[in-house]
Amino acid sequence: MNNNLPKIAAILFVCSIFPCQSQAQVEDRPNVLFIAMDDLNDWVGCLGGHPQTITPNLDRLAKSGVLFTNAHCAAPACNPSRISIFSGIAPNVSGVYANDQALREVLPDAELLPKTFSNHGYHASGSGKMLHYIIDAQSWDDYFPEPASEMPIPETLYPEKRPLSLPRGGPWQYVETDWGALDATDEQFGGDYKVSQWVSKQLAKKHEQPFFLACGIYRPHEPWFVPAKYFEPFPLESIQLPPGYKQDDISDLPPAAKSSRQTRYFEHIQKHGQWKQAIQSYLASIHFADAMLGRVLDALDHSEYADNTIVVLWSDHGWHLGEKEHWQKYTAWRLCTRVPLIIRAPKNCPGLPEGTQPGTCDQPVNLVSLAPTLFELCGLPANENHDGPSLRPLLENSESEWPHVSVTYLHRPGNFGLSDNRWRYIRYANGDEELYDTQTDRYEWNNLAGDPKHADKLAELRAKAPTQFADKPAPSVHSLVKLKWVPLNQATAPPSRPDGSQFPVFFTNRREEPVKLYWIDQQGQPKFYEEIQPTKTAKQSSRPGAVWQITNLRDQPLGYFKVDDRSAEAIVPE
Repeated sequence: MNNNLPKIAAILFVCSIFPCQSQAQVEDRPNVLFIAMDDLNDWVGCLGGHPQTITPNLDRLAKSGVLFTNAHCAAPACNPSRISIFSGIAPNVSGVYANDQALREVLPDAELLPKTFSNHGYHASGSGKMLHYIIDAQSWDDYFPEPASEMPIPETLYPEKRPLSLPRGGPWQYVETDWGALDATDEQFGGDYKVSQWVSKQLAKKHEQPFFLACGIYRPHEPWFVPAKYFEPFPLESIQLPPGYKQDDISDLPPAAKSSRQTRYFEHIQKHGQWKQAIQSYLASIHFADAMLGRVLDALDHSEYADNTIVVLWSDHGWHLGEKEHWQKYTAWRLCTRVPLIIRAPKNCPGLPEGTQPGTCDQPVNLVSLAPTLFELCGLPANENHDGPSLRPLLENSESEWPHVSVTYLHRPGNFGLSDNRWRYIRYANGDEELYDTQTDRYEWNNLAGDPKHADKLAELRAKAPTQFADKPAPSVHSLVKLKWVPLNQATAPPSRPDGSQFPVFFTNRREEPVKLYWIDQQGQPKFYEEIQPTKTAKQSSRPGAVWQITNLRDQPLGYFKVDDRSAEAIVPE
């Protein structure tokens, strides 16, 4: 039996698609290990974000590659940030600004990063969260978990009883905002451990083609549950508050900036005495994520691909833990836009023959540049639809001339943050502005936008700001999360406890006869709103905690829905 048959078949397959590329051209291309970490801000040893953080594996990777100390996300939310990375298209061009927009509804024909690699002779595979709670199976040759599931996160251990530490303040609160130590091993925890295990196995295999291998580490995304051993280096009594926190750090903010904050979370966490516990849990989650990264880096180091693999590590956006009295993400401040970004390229890359030299680069760069950078390094043709400049000049020489700024787009068109090599400029759609000198004001405590001494700098940054903003397509009803249907017999639904901002909820009638829609008020009394015909959908403005009851035409209760913290579809079953 010819042991070379699989290799010959792979070569014939590649050559059939790319007859202009020789076998040697394809085989000599570097592999790519593409690593994402979720919701990781600058609390990394090499970035100095928090003095107590423990990230030896991030730090060792940074020491072996180029650490970009002024890297920013294209959007401070998972979905638009990740879509911009994988498509190479900035949010102000694609129209993807928010988490509730579906990739294939807005960009139905976009060729994503792994697909391009696959189309040019690479084997494209991945595991874990790379896109926002989808896999986009059409873009990959292989994936774990099963790509057809379109659920990228493997089964993970969580406490049987939730919430564990932070009581839910109301339906406005994200259900995963909770934390605590688990009595479990890494293997029992699953999740990111399974991702690191699968990726490590791919690195141990014999590959007949160059590979693009993606590794999505979910922590430190909420909930901050990880095995107890990762909490041990952070005794609660030793926990230090975020270095960027300053009490009353909002007096110089314009109205649009103040309204952009999610203050209820921070107030609720403080009310329940959980601020230090949350910081402890975030640090523990980072420590765990770093350990999972270490498993993957060790697997690469011990593989035959150690010297011909490009390694890219990034986080999709930063995270607030009380700074500016805000919790979570979604802001244009540096705490939320600045991300870890490390690139290490071996020698003999087609686009960088000498590879990278260990060092740091403080030029303003953006994650939307990752796709064009990798295409150039690997000798793939440039994509004219890409919006970011390739980072190759900075990988070759971190002091190279770099005329670009880095822009982060908020969830509505016209709102953005802009970074150059020293200054940060934030503009809101209503014209409100902020200006910060990060050389003297790392944490953006002093808004200089109204200071006449800095009028020239403000004008300079205004001139560099984007002026074109694509419309933001609304998500289809089909793509929205689904509310739980609670059947009723003769009883009535519980009273509403509305709490939070309004948003649309869509009621779809799957029954063969019309139904009636009632809102249950706070005294438990039904208020008729409308009749919904079979197969039809009705739209109502609602708030978290609202209860909507469905009856038949004889006013007999059939069931109800309780609105959660976001726009959703409520399906009345057959």
